[in-house]
Formats: sequence, C-alpha cells, structure tokens
Amino acid sequence: MSDTKQSVPRSVVIAGAGTMGYSMAHIFAQYGFTVTLYDMAEEALENARTRIAEATDNLIEDGKLDRAQGDALQQRLGYTTDKACFATFDLLVECIIEDLAIKHTFFREVSEQAKPDAIIATNTSGLSINALAEAVAHPERFIGMHWFNPSNIIPLIEIVRGDATSDAAAETVRDVALALRKKPVVIAKDVPGFAANRLQFAVLREALHLVEEGVVDAQGIDDVMRYGLGLRYACLGPLAIADFGGLDTFHHIASYLNADLSCDNKPSALLEEAYREGRYGVKSGRGFYDYGDGRDVEATRERDAAYLAVASVLYGA
Repeated sequence: MSDTKQSVPRSVVIAGAGTMGYSMAHIFAQYGFTVTLYDMAEEALENARTRIAEATDNLIEDGKLDRAQGDALQQRLGYTTDKACFATFDLLVECIIEDLAIKHTFFREVSEQAKPDAIIATNTSGLSINALAEAVAHPERFIGMHWFNPSNIIPLIEIVRGDATSDAAAETVRDVALALRKKPVVIAKDVPGFAANRLQFAVLREALHLVEEGVVDAQGIDDVMRYGLGLRYACLGPLAIADFGGLDTFHHIASYLNADLSCDNKPSALLEEAYREGRYGVKSGRGFYDYGDGRDVEATRERDAAYLAVASVLYGA
C-alpha cells in the first residue's frame, strides 16, 4: 500500500452479518457508502436484511430520512455468500467469530484476493492486531477498527495500529470514521484490551471488589456510576476531571488510596460464580439482575432510550 493517504473509500465489505456486522453495514449505507454484507450463512444474511429494513423504517418514522432516502439507502446495500466480493473492495471490516485461528484463515484468503491498495480492518475487541496481521499479505494496510455496541448509538471507534500499520492506512480509516459522524480515537500501540476495555475492566474490577467486601451492594455500585461518575464522564474524561479537581488534590489522594485499590489479576469470585452458574446477564435471563419474563426486552429498550437521550444532548445524535 502506498504511503500516501487515500481518499475516503466508497466500496466497503462487511464480513459477518451478526448484530455488529449488519448494524455497521446499515450505518455505512446511511452515509453514502456502497456496502456488501458478506456471510457464509444465507440465514444470517436474511436476518440481517430484515433487521436493516426495520432500522431504515425507524429512521423514516423518526423523520431522519424521507422515503426516497430510505429507498436509496437500501439500494446501496448488497448481500452475498460469494467470496468474489473480496476481490473488489476498497475497505473491508471483519466482524466474524472472535477466534484467532478462524480469523487467520479468513485473513489469509481475503488478503490474497484483495487489491494491493485495499485496506483490511478488524472489529475485534480484544485480539492482538499484531497477531492477526501475521496472516495478512501486505500487513501495512491492516488495522483495528473497533466499534461499540449498539453501534448506531455509541459514537466512539478505536482505530488501533499494529506495528506494521502505515500512517496512510490509519489516517484513511480515521477519515472513514469521521465520514460516518463517529468519534475516532487512534490507539498508537497494540496492547491487550486497547484503551476502552482496559478502562472498563479497571472500573469493573474495583466495583466487584467493593461488592465482595460488603462495602456496597450491586445496585449501590451502579447508582454511584449512574448518578455521580457516569454523569461526569459523559461530559469530561478522567484527565480533564482531574484538572478541574486539582492535580495536587488527586496526587494527595493517590498517595494513600492507590495502595488500597484492588490489584487482583484473576476474575473476581463474583464474576467466576456467575460464569460457572450460567448467569451471563441479559442473554441468559439473569446476571447480577433478573431479566426473566420479558425483562430482557424491556431493559434493552430502556438502555437504548437512555443512550439516545444522552447522545442527543451531548453529540446532537
């Protein structure tokens, strides 16, 4: 791939028609990209087609698109099980199963078929970009493009560079994210969990530790985040908050508090117990809370409504 930044790619393949894949395909098409959604299973593509049609109808009902724009959006979308689509794309975003060996097989095949200047991205949330790049021909055009669920609401995209990723590829993918009206952050080094998951799991580790120690219950922990820290972090990041609080104050607190924070390097006992009992959260009907008797659907609807309300106020989404 050339060291010169490309213009924003217009021909996009999304590989994997699951929840993230079809949502991403819909967003790309909404912003004028020509999109092919690829999956090995025709059933997955049919489900994606239905969900995308529903999402488009919702945009029309909400007044964000008129009927003609909705029809044009649908016309920019294609669905296929044919791997011939890997020979013509400008940008591919992979959303298949989170298994290193399976992804390696996929990327070997794709990168051998792809145009030399095509960019290949992965939506992995945890696998090493460098490890995945080992299976990519011309790894300088390989990069992480980590979206967040629900992708139609959460604006953040982590642009994750591997050791071989070129400046041109990173800048081009960042421009793509901006064209989608997302908020891209370039992660300059390939570290486990990138940035967002490292922060998320640091908070989760301390939250579970406080519950295990009987300091506060699960609902109390969530209320602390929702009505205190969450409101702050929705408006300012932790470093800006420290600036407002005073770095002298934060240094003083850190000098005695850091030593008392959890530094467990294994999953907490509470998380381990839930995992072994099959309490996976919303997907299984029970986690730290009960989602039975339709509560899973209600909770998801309430979550999305809250996310949309906050995003509308803060970002004009």
